[in-house]
Amino acid sequence: MTQSHLQRLVAVMDQLRSPGGCLWDAEQTHETLIKFLLEESYEYIEAVETNDREAMLEELGDVLLQVYFHARIAQEHSTEPFSIEDVAEKVADKLIRRHPHVFADVKVSSSEEVLENWEALKVLEKGRTSAIDGVPLAQPALTLVSKLLYRAEKNKLTLTLPTAIQTPQEATQKSVGEVLLATIAWAQENGVDPEGALRDAARGLMAEIVQIESTVR
Repeated sequence: MTQSHLQRLVAVMDQLRSPGGCLWDAEQTHETLIKFLLEESYEYIEAVETNDREAMLEELGDVLLQVYFHARIAQEHSTEPFSIEDVAEKVADKLIRRHPHVFADVKVSSSEEVLENWEALKVLEKGRTSAIDGVPLAQPALTLVSKLLYRAEKNKLTLTLPTAIQTPQEATQKSVGEVLLATIAWAQENGVDPEGALRDAARGLMAEIVQIESTVR
């Protein structure tokens, strides 16, 4: 039987981590690789945003490498090892479990219902008792706030939010935070991804900087 490229990647990672392989790869841990996982994820996002198909192919491969790398390290754990096969099994089982409208007899009429079922099943599976359970606090602040607003909405929680987006007379930690919170809530209410909007604005700023620099050279 012909070996798939996914199986080949397993073999390559095994050789790199084994005695006689790569010294650098052998030294890495879950902790040392975190920055690379973040970096590769952002590079893939940029490839998608610029519609660069060749870069998407390469960067998605780099993200996949991080998954395989972490799985190979996990396989070496002395008491709680798991492999890439365990990772694949777990996520496949989750997809089947969270899509009862596809793999069971649950009926849905919209993608909104699909998301509601997904969230409800997640709450049951993880035994969550709060809307903030499971929200990773280490993520960027804007996405964190967006996630919290989403969770509050899905849990039908009425939050006390700033009602108007305006610049206060004095910029303080509190006032700036309130303006940002109001802006994110406003974007969320109107179906705009605040992180994406800010990234677009950043790209515009970068273009403007380049333009200014070109005129002074």
